[in-house]
Amino acid sequence: MAAPAAAQSPNPDIDIQCSPSNIPIDVYPGSTRVGITYCTATNPTGYSETVRITITSGGLAFAGPGSVTVGATSSITFEVTVRGDLRMPETTRVVSIAGTVETFNGAPNPNPVQKTANVMVVVKQFSRLQVEASEPFKQLRPKVDYYFEFKVYNQGNALDKFNIEVDNRDELEEAGFQISLPLISTEIDAQAPAQKVNVLTRTPKIQGWTDNYYQLQFKATSDFSVRTEGIPNYQVQMVTVYVRGVYLPGFEIIPTLSMLAFAAAIAYRRMDEEEIELIEEV
Repeated sequence: MAAPAAAQSPNPDIDIQCSPSNIPIDVYPGSTRVGITYCTATNPTGYSETVRITITSGGLAFAGPGSVTVGATSSITFEVTVRGDLRMPETTRVVSIAGTVETFNGAPNPNPVQKTANVMVVVKQFSRLQVEASEPFKQLRPKVDYYFEFKVYNQGNALDKFNIEVDNRDELEEAGFQISLPLISTEIDAQAPAQKVNVLTRTPKIQGWTDNYYQLQFKATSDFSVRTEGIPNYQVQMVTVYVRGVYLPGFEIIPTLSMLAFAAAIAYRRMDEEEIELIEEV
């Protein structure tokens, strides 16, 4: 687009404008991690100009032209691309796009003046977590208290709060368990060491003579995902609890006594058979 003659500058000049001025970038695993802005270099003079483009990216990888040629009283649009690192922390960076007229109508510019446009790159927060059980399997007697320990890791890129619950609590309490959560939420820094969370359980008082297996389902949910991402991001880690059915005092020796009685019966039978053989021989 040509500028009106009255608006034309007698000296080499350039104007740089970029849009959008805010560039959001996702850096979660699987994302492109790329943001783009479009910059327009406008030449208000009657000269054809060669403009050197200088990009300062605030430590981000970038791509853009090193120079552009802009005709007299016209403009040209070019693309600037920035890229974040995988899982980089939530942050903002200023990217500067500067233009300097190096030549006009083929002659060197004696008084180069740099014109700059700034854009803001916003590295967005994302949620990610991992849950581990310290003891995936545990054997317990009826009516005993036990702390199950779980580890919650924040694998996102910013501080996040994690809501804690036993997902099948109603089912376990109906079976006779008592469940207590000393902690219902915890804040964890990004990539910090695991936060240990305990679940206090009391096994059923009346178990009977049969053995039973139960699943305790520990669930941690990212609060950021619920508030901002629109889809709850959670993990469930299961622990198998084996509750022994026989719990009368001394029940451990019952199998041993049974084996002794069985062995004595066999020995007695052999003695009877030997006595009968002796009588027949006489």
